[in-house]
Parts: sequence; C-alpha cells; structure tokens
Amino acid sequence: MSAPRPAASLIGAPTDIGAGDRGASMGPEALRVAGLQGALQQRGLQVFDLGNLSGPANPWQPPQAGYRHLGQSVHWNRAVHDAVLAELRVDRLPILLGGDHSLSIGSISAVARHCREQGRKLRVLWLDAHADFNPRELSPSGNIHGMPLACLCGFGPPELVAIGGPGPAISPACVRQIGIRSVDDGEKRFVHEQGLEVFDMRYIDEMGMRQSMEHALADLDSDTHLHVSFDVDFLDPDIAPGVGTTVRGGPTYREAQLCMEMIADTRRLGSLDIVELNPAFDVRNRTAAVAVDLVESLFGKSTLVRRPVWRPGGAERRLEPAAGGECSRAGLALAD
Repeated sequence: MSAPRPAASLIGAPTDIGAGDRGASMGPEALRVAGLQGALQQRGLQVFDLGNLSGPANPWQPPQAGYRHLGQSVHWNRAVHDAVLAELRVDRLPILLGGDHSLSIGSISAVARHCREQGRKLRVLWLDAHADFNPRELSPSGNIHGMPLACLCGFGPPELVAIGGPGPAISPACVRQIGIRSVDDGEKRFVHEQGLEVFDMRYIDEMGMRQSMEHALADLDSDTHLHVSFDVDFLDPDIAPGVGTTVRGGPTYREAQLCMEMIADTRRLGSLDIVELNPAFDVRNRTAAVAVDLVESLFGKSTLVRRPVWRPGGAERRLEPAAGGECSRAGLALAD
C-alpha cells in the first residue's frame, strides 16, 4: 500500500482589523482565485479548504490606550488560534490565509502551544519588510499589525500575550527575521535590546541570500517544528505591488525563490502564514499569483531533481553552532 499523502488545511481569516489600510480582508479569496489549492495538490498534498473564519467588522476607529481595535483583534486571534491548533492536533499542516499580520499572534501562539504539548522545539522564520516588534509605547500608529512579534514575545496586552496559555508564546531566541528594511526609530533600539536575530536587506546584499538562509536555518533537527510567517510585503514592490505597506529594495523574484527552496530543503515546515496580501492595491491579482508561485517552491517545486542547497550535516557545507550554543546569534541585530 502507498503511504498516505501529507495533508494541509487552508484557514481563511478575512480581516484587516490590525492594519492601517483597508483591503487585506480580501486576501484569502485572492489566494484562492490565484489557484493556491490546486498548486499545493500538484505538490502531492491533500488539501482541505476549511473556508473562512468569522469575526467582528473593522470599525475603523482611532487608538485607545495605545491600541487600535484591540477587542476585535483579540476575537480574531482567538478564532485563528483555535482553528490552527485543531488542525495541528489531527496532523494537518495549517496554512493561515490573511488578513493582516496581526493574525500571526493567534497562529504562532497555537503552534507554540502544540510544540509545548509535544515536547518539540520551535523555529519561526519571519519573512517581512518590517520588524513588527513595536510595543504600544513605541508604536507611532497603534496598528496591531506592527506589534505581533512583540506580543508573541510578551510585550503586549495580556489578552493577546496569553492567547495560547499563560506567559509569552515564544522567546526572541527562536525567531529569525529575513528581508527587514523598515524599522521604526524606537523599535530599532528595542530589537537590539531583546537580541532579535535579524537578516536585514543590508546583510542579504553583503552576504547573499544563500548564506543568510544557511545561518537562519542552522541547528534545525528532526525535533524542530518550523513555522514560516510570510508577509507578502517581504517581496520587492516591483514584483508584489498588492500590499498596503510597500517598501522598496526587497528581495528579487530569484532571491525569494531561493529562500523558499532552501526552506523546502529542510523538510521541517510544519505551519505557514500568508498575510498582508491586499487586492485593493494589486494589478489583476498579480501579487497573489506571485505568492502562490513562491508557496509552491516552499513545498518543494524546483526546476530539477537536485541535491539540496542546504541540508543538515550536508557534505557541501556544515554549519557548526557558534559559541554560546543553541541560542547563539549569527545575524545582525539592528541598532542605531
């Protein structure tokens, strides 16, 4: 008998509750129209489209006590947490279709909870133009999509910090940020103080995407769950205009493809967010099509059957842990 095909679940979260622009709520349908389910099935996956979660509408109100739409964001993130955790518990790979990046509070809280229950390690790859590490004291807007990683690490309101259980869901030590090129002034110092490992665009320009990814993926093993949080504004706006917060100078199409292919080579991917796709700013669903193409590479699409560029203990190059062990830093922590 042939082995059962691995299974993935699509979970739509059609809201822009945490964003500064309207339109990300249309992202899940844009990804479906661009053929995401069929593309994943071509990669050999069983794909279950669970439809869209429901939650409060965007009231488009100003911040209160430093947060915009906190109550609504809590509702959406609890729904995301419960849906993602349910799929993990039945051994399906959850794929969150956002929606804005504040929804990753719910998804990563669920993944971290599942890892604690299973006694597994967690590595989070945060593919983004922005650090998303603002506490409310530093946020210039109060938009929660600029705060999700800070909330996950414990720097946020209790209602969001504790969605997956008491205490912070993760520590900065398990996060690797790729492609960062826009960080608020106060946030820069906070990122540096917390020791967040950041492979910003200067690092990628100097060292190349291959070496950046080798460092970001170092020390993964069979006991590590790899979560990818893919903000579509990670990409250069020349190839991905359909986002609300474009920042010039992002990864090219080929750099992004290599990033995804090297993640696929690890065979550790256990969960995925695709967020901040905003069809209101797109051209004929072009950005959604690019995102689907890159997700195919994330799940193993390649030009040839080839030896992985990266593999644990591979003969071509083995990355030894730096002094300091598992949480030692190989990237560039942003400072002034």
